Amino acid sequence: MLSTVTRHNMDPNPDKISESVKTQKPVPTVSAVFDDGAILEMIYRPGEKRTAFVLWKDGEWQFEAGVNINPFSRLVPYSPNNNLIKNEVVLLPSEPEEYGSEEALLSEIQSFIHRYVDVSPLFEKIASYYVLFSWVHDGFNELPYLRVRGDPGSGKTRFLLTIGALCYKPIFASGASTVSPIFRMLDSFHGTLIVDEGDFRFSDEKAEVVKILNNGNVKGFPVLRSESNGKKEFNPRAYHVFGPKLV
Repeated sequence: MLSTVTRHNMDPNPDKISESVKTQKPVPTVSAVFDDGAILEMIYRPGEKRTAFVLWKDGEWQFEAGVNINPFSRLVPYSPNNNLIKNEVVLLPSEPEEYGSEEALLSEIQSFIHRYVDVSPLFEKIASYYVLFSWVHDGFNELPYLRVRGDPGSGKTRFLLTIGALCYKPIFASGASTVSPIFRMLDSFHGTLIVDEGDFRFSDEKAEVVKILNNGNVKGFPVLRSESNGKKEFNPRAYHVFGPKLV
């Protein structure tokens, strides 16, 4: 399954501008959906230390090193040397794969969760559906979060790692992380945020994390941050934090 958030007009005939690729501005991109219905998703192959795109169009998919969107811009994948990718802070698929029916896919997800996490049958099923939901979340205007609670040593971290690894573009944030890179990662990757809420109980960062959680379940409510441009002019920027989250 593929889920995307950014729309582009893809050049209908990339060959006619192939000679000008060197003059095009590369635009690092994780995913995109085009006006003709084509879907673009970034993949990462750690064994080969290589990133690329998978382009789904007209019922077929193919690998692409980059995609021209106009004579001046070209979508390119993030570098495999990106710290977030290299250190597995953000996980990406390695290739597309047929999964058969949705029932078979749900059963496989539930079996995986059951193998590594001990939770009630009901919560196991809810978690399985949430994994599927994370891959199509951009089709909704509002979304819920999946929260796990328990005593110390009860397996909360294992649950987050297990379920999170199956979600759409999981972003793992530890308690030692500051909030600033978290909303920047969400804005860039538009993935699933996995964070251990307990790590922030006695931290000054708690209020900032709550802002991300409060703004992240409904489209149209970005986090605003004060920034300045090269001329030191006041230039607030909106960071979009909408997306599924595990806490």
